[in-house]
Amino acid sequence: MITDPQGTILALFLAFCRMGTCVMVLPGLGSGRVPVQVRLFVAVALSMAVLPVLWDQIYPKASEPTATYLGLIFTEAAIGTVYGLIARLYTLGMQFAGTVLTLSIGFTAPGGHDVFEDSQENSLTILLTLSGLLLLFMMDFHHIVFRALVDSYTATPVGAVIDPQKILITLTDTLRASTVIMLRLASPFLIFGLMFNVAIGLINKMAPQIPIFFISTPFILMGGLFLLYLSIAAFIRQYADGFAPIFRSF
Repeated sequence: MITDPQGTILALFLAFCRMGTCVMVLPGLGSGRVPVQVRLFVAVALSMAVLPVLWDQIYPKASEPTATYLGLIFTEAAIGTVYGLIARLYTLGMQFAGTVLTLSIGFTAPGGHDVFEDSQENSLTILLTLSGLLLLFMMDFHHIVFRALVDSYTATPVGAVIDPQKILITLTDTLRASTVIMLRLASPFLIFGLMFNVAIGLINKMAPQIPIFFISTPFILMGGLFLLYLSIAAFIRQYADGFAPIFRSF
């Protein structure tokens, strides 16, 4: 590598295009609250770490003509973005599950600032999202992503023509699988809310002069929070266990 400094820098930049774009959209590391310098240093360090391992796959492509090299930059960035989006879409599914859960139990507290992004989220949804992502980091989910990125050089070598249809199918399958998992996690609260509201509706038919829906709101909220208290450990654990099968399936 030392005998060709220019080729080494060009090869490092190609590795950075795939690794850096993945880090840019990766949940946690790619959060808007993480300083840009930290994300940049992580991406550069990761690129420098994998370059010696993938030297034979990357370096020969670094000597391509300028036009071809610019095309390689685009394709490498697209591949890294897809791998990062697979992980990000799964973590965004927890926000979907939290929203379904809070609506089912009538938890309508004012939204607060999200821990990861500059957006408004319900406090219960923020708690579930933060807990799930912290558990993913404890289980080294980023190692799974980085390992998949290294293996991606075998499945999609540098310079290979990417198939947009395959990328769209991959992202669609990720959305489908994550949605199924999140609905399964939120299903006890959906069933609880449905049964409670049906029962309250029947009571209201028998005593229409009583504002039963206003009276019942604290009870459905208390019951939903108690159900969450009993199930939150299994809820977060199943969420974390569902990450690796989805990512490794691609």
